[in-house]
Amino acid sequence: MTSTVYGYPRQGRGRELKTAVEGYWKGRTDAAALHATAAELRRTAWRELAEAGLAELPTGDFSYYDHVLDTTVMVGAIPDRHRAAVEADPLDGYFAMARGTDDAAPLEMTKWFDTNYHYLVPELGPDTVFAANSAKQTAEFAEAFGLGHSPRPVLVGPVTYLLLAKPAPGVPADFEPLTLLDRLLPVYAEVLADLKAAGATWVQLDEPALVQDRTPADLNAAARAYRELGALADRPKLLVASYFDRLGEALPVLAKAPVEGLALDFTGPAAANLADLAAVGGLPGKRLVAGVVDGRNVWINDHEKSLATLGTLLGLADRVDVAASCSLLHVPLDAAAERDVDPQIRRWLAFARQKTGEIVTLARGLARGTAAVTAELAANRADLASRATSPLTRDPAVRARAAAVTDADARRTQPYPERAAAQRAHLGLPPLPTTTIGSFPQTTALRTARADLRSGRIGQDEYDKRIAAEIDEVVAFQEDAGLDVLVHGEPERNDMVQYFAEQLTGYLATRHGWVQSYGTRYVRPPILAGDISRPAPMTVRWTTYARSRTPKPVKGMLTGPVTMLAWSFVRDDQPLADTARQVALALRDEVVDLEAAGTSVIQVDEPALRETLPLRAERRADYLAWATGAFRLATSAVRPDTQIHTHMCYAEFGDVLRAIDDLDADVISLEAARSHMQVARELAGAGYPREAGPGVWDIHSPRVPSAAEVTDLLRAGLAALPADRLWVNPDCGLKTRGWPETRASLHHLVTAARTLRTELS
Repeated sequence: MTSTVYGYPRQGRGRELKTAVEGYWKGRTDAAALHATAAELRRTAWRELAEAGLAELPTGDFSYYDHVLDTTVMVGAIPDRHRAAVEADPLDGYFAMARGTDDAAPLEMTKWFDTNYHYLVPELGPDTVFAANSAKQTAEFAEAFGLGHSPRPVLVGPVTYLLLAKPAPGVPADFEPLTLLDRLLPVYAEVLADLKAAGATWVQLDEPALVQDRTPADLNAAARAYRELGALADRPKLLVASYFDRLGEALPVLAKAPVEGLALDFTGPAAANLADLAAVGGLPGKRLVAGVVDGRNVWINDHEKSLATLGTLLGLADRVDVAASCSLLHVPLDAAAERDVDPQIRRWLAFARQKTGEIVTLARGLARGTAAVTAELAANRADLASRATSPLTRDPAVRARAAAVTDADARRTQPYPERAAAQRAHLGLPPLPTTTIGSFPQTTALRTARADLRSGRIGQDEYDKRIAAEIDEVVAFQEDAGLDVLVHGEPERNDMVQYFAEQLTGYLATRHGWVQSYGTRYVRPPILAGDISRPAPMTVRWTTYARSRTPKPVKGMLTGPVTMLAWSFVRDDQPLADTARQVALALRDEVVDLEAAGTSVIQVDEPALRETLPLRAERRADYLAWATGAFRLATSAVRPDTQIHTHMCYAEFGDVLRAIDDLDADVISLEAARSHMQVARELAGAGYPREAGPGVWDIHSPRVPSAAEVTDLLRAGLAALPADRLWVNPDCGLKTRGWPETRASLHHLVTAARTLRTELS
């Protein structure tokens, strides 16, 4: 029996990776310095894991940008438009695929299953030629091995890689990348042989796509893949890993496969894997890595419950090892660094370093008996009891208000057609109205002002002056650019969830709790620890100030209840639906106050609606019912002529089109630039009856789209949606962009809208 993890946070204690990569992009450092920083971060992570007591360490989980993009490089699936760049300079070509260049668009980005991590979608077609490139994988294994560790390389499995891919540009939309499996398997065989030659005893192949509802063809492909890889003579032992949910129909397929081990999740809905595993007769002759410590949330583990599960599993496999449920990439690094959190509450928290300790404790208890971990079990019981009985977790007034909510509270007073007529008369907007999603560039000056306020170098009055000056500049620019519906730019906000969490009771904010969202974009998800209420207005002051600077409409900007949950670490002691209702009621109060202050357009963003969709269909209807109900509860107390917007980004929307309609928002804006207006066609195909703004500028790339490019995207939008229901906007907020590309891109956006207005007239 041993202990391990599947992956570890990449960024470093001080986000050194972010600094190094962005420094390289800006030309402040060279490739050698970037590689040196990366190597030191890997060494530090391995040392921490080894010192904690883990016997087997992951390699290959480190990435400069994204591990799926690393897999694309490993199998040689470079898009034609980036091939020359990759051949000229592999590092620059790698970043070009992630971020795009002036001449080549980046790969599409979307959510990694139901997490807030984004991966870069492989582009494949019938002419794709794969070629093995195991340089990264073998080099990182050799690094760890040379330092005296026992490494286990971790790869994205071939079936999941193909199931996550999309047809390349120009390839028919009905092309199925999984048909390339026979072409891909020899490449994996070559990589496995290279890793064995480097000294690898075990290699982990991650197949999380198999926890989703899969077709018989998918399951047959998985069986064939592992039958062929298992039959290889020149390979390491294979550990096939799944996580995020139960394996379901794929479990008997993998249990029968000629591989040496399976790694299964036993937390949350994946706890069903225990009964399913018993039903298939266990894993005789195989290694089982049991993910009993939740790798996606920050609460301490229930050791006695986990040891009971592990004890049952001992009868179902020849060897049982202990792990987290998934890579620890999805949690912050170290709860001990959170000195601003009450020490008692800090004892309820387990970040990556604490989870590693929990895994080691459980492995010792499993191997030697509970007597070997008596002190740890007693401390764990006390901490669990402290949280369960703390008055911080329950507010009777909040619970009484939530219990009194009726169905009528979550419905607008008039149907959409009547509201739309009232809003057009009230707002007087032109066809193809232009707007942005909310945030404007967060400049160094803004970040400095926020840091100066925290440190006491400036007072609140001086800080407010700087925020007001920034709003003045943002509003003036939008007026000059010709935008129709303005925003205040959100200069006072550090993050679209954290900003609200810091003003709501029941939330905890962290100082160092960074988690990777994509590339060098890191967020600090707040921690939802208790019942939620709003002590005072949160956004009214600065929205009202912006309205005073212009005669044009200014949107009020809020983050919706589902996203407030999805981008936080949620409490695990009550149903998500109950927590969502509490958040919705707090936001409802804010919406009412914004309207009372004169705001006629209010946007409540729900970018996480799709990403939080349960991975298996059996639980989706219940989720969508409470998720859409929470949104309507937050937004339904306004007059008919107040226009409610929402926003979603970077997800596959096809599964939630009916739910998008059920939100009953008057206008929805969505990511569409990288997918070339696919979502506009999906909305049209579903008969979506309201107004929509499919994005025409990919803000996750520094490239500036030309006016002609934006015009072409708008034409594609108009081919799907009528002009009187089409808005013109970027994909997402502009917080991460600089002012030069923001000015140029928005001028091009307005030019394109005006061009098409002229044509339509």
